[in-house]
Amino acid sequence: MSISIDNLKIIASRGGGMILDSKNIAASDLKIIASSASKTQAQIILKNPHAISTDDLKIIASNAKGCVVFDFYNI
Repeated sequence: MSISIDNLKIIASRGGGMILDSKNIAASDLKIIASSASKTQAQIILKNPHAISTDDLKIIASNAKGCVVFDFYNI
């Protein structure tokens, strides 16, 4: 099952946590999803953070306000 980016944003804004793979989602969308999650304190786990730039990771972290966990385990 594939779910649209727009639906991921809505789910996060309604408090739904999720595990996302940064290889499959554009950094610009991850920033918006993180911002949506921060409003409801929804937890987001971001796999493969090395797939996007460090600057984008910093922005995602800032937008998330503590709601995103970056999985750096396999780096």
